[in-house]
Amino acid sequence: MRNFILLLFLFSSACSKINILPPSPVYPLPSVHQLEWQEKELCAFVHFTVNTFTDKEWGYGDEDPNIFNPTEYNPYQWAEVLKQAGFKGVILTAKHHDGFCLWPSKYTNHSVKNISWKEGNGDVVRDLRDACIMNNLEFGVYLSPWDRNHKDYGTPAYINYYRKQLYELLSQYGPFFEVWFDGANGGDGFYGGAYETRKINDQDYYDWSSTFSVVRGFNPKTIIFGDARAESDVRWCGNEKGFVGETNWNMISPDSLKVIGKEFKQRAQLLNVGEENGTAWIPAEVDVSIRPGWFYHEKENKQVKTADELFDIFLSSVGRGANLLLNVAPDKRGLIPEPDVRSLLLWKKKIDETFSKNLVSVAKVEVDSYRGKSNQFAAINLADGNKETYWATDDKITSGSIELDFNGPQLIQYVLVQEYIRLGQRVKSFSIEVFANGQWEEVANATTIGYKRIVRFEPVETERLRVNIKDSKACLAISNIEVY
Repeated sequence: MRNFILLLFLFSSACSKINILPPSPVYPLPSVHQLEWQEKELCAFVHFTVNTFTDKEWGYGDEDPNIFNPTEYNPYQWAEVLKQAGFKGVILTAKHHDGFCLWPSKYTNHSVKNISWKEGNGDVVRDLRDACIMNNLEFGVYLSPWDRNHKDYGTPAYINYYRKQLYELLSQYGPFFEVWFDGANGGDGFYGGAYETRKINDQDYYDWSSTFSVVRGFNPKTIIFGDARAESDVRWCGNEKGFVGETNWNMISPDSLKVIGKEFKQRAQLLNVGEENGTAWIPAEVDVSIRPGWFYHEKENKQVKTADELFDIFLSSVGRGANLLLNVAPDKRGLIPEPDVRSLLLWKKKIDETFSKNLVSVAKVEVDSYRGKSNQFAAINLADGNKETYWATDDKITSGSIELDFNGPQLIQYVLVQEYIRLGQRVKSFSIEVFANGQWEEVANATTIGYKRIVRFEPVETERLRVNIKDSKACLAISNIEVY
């Protein structure tokens, strides 16, 4: 009898160990560096060059570089404002399409080293990097592939020049948290003094694999933004209006974009929503400007996005599992203009106030089932503030509910949910209900969750709230829930 009891105990222990194994990953998975990048959520773009002084968006390449002359230049003001506004990193346009370089590149004369400003000793890349370090901001650069000033653009010699400049930036000013490559390429320009139109095949000309390898070889941790090419870490969201799709998969198949080719609307749609069964983990970044243009224009001083407009953008980017890259443009003085500073700080205040009191802290949290009946995967993990713990269901359970009892009426407008994406993105659809008038009433429904989903609905007073995961690619793995 004693032996039988011992065998029964050992058998039960073995079953228990099997049941509490973590869920199998749903591939593809994010790298450690992609996870760190997604957790930044907010970064700033800074567009600043000769265009700031010519009142253009795209410089032609024939501008007199001496026009670049910021009279109150202070990148420490930029960094301080951006830090106060809640940004985690800054990306500078080290070279835009006009070809003018904001650092003293040894590979061209078309740079700050050959102008009267600071007697040729200026270096915007160095100065902003140092200002970011002082303000605990990460630093990155954008190096335009298109160069309307360089004589060799359109030939193999230009690619050699471009990669030398890229390495120059990486080696002298890095490490960078992100290097930004866009798709602007080919057209009319002032190529080495020749007013010509030069067109290239952007899919082949830049040989992106080899260009990206320059970044990888210097620092494999650097995130590469590059339109969902096979080697990219981050993809464009398909627009510059400030939103990613309500359905937003972190996965996408680079081969799908190759099939689409240059069909812009189809490419933009695919980039905006990703692919449920995509072969690579390439999350979306939402790039948008605080003004109508990317560079400073005095006529736009009254068109700066308000705090409310920026908050809506926050919800349609970060609130849908993407990162937000918000552009802020210094003016001719070399300062972030006062209207922009005001909007940024009011926006930060609105975010802080909206998400200041997490009502989950006063709630009892229950789930309808959890993996292997083990506390390792129980409801408590949803509210412990630890991103490494999560609620999970048994393998064949691809739906489930989270119920919160607030022990008294609470006014509610926002629900925030996060998946444990270290094991992949899973959830396809979910809904939110509140208990009112003696029954459950649906107040919102959505599709994907991913790294983070913030759902906003009309304010409602309730004592109980329920999140119903309706469908998932595999068993559930939810790491966090917050209610405001």
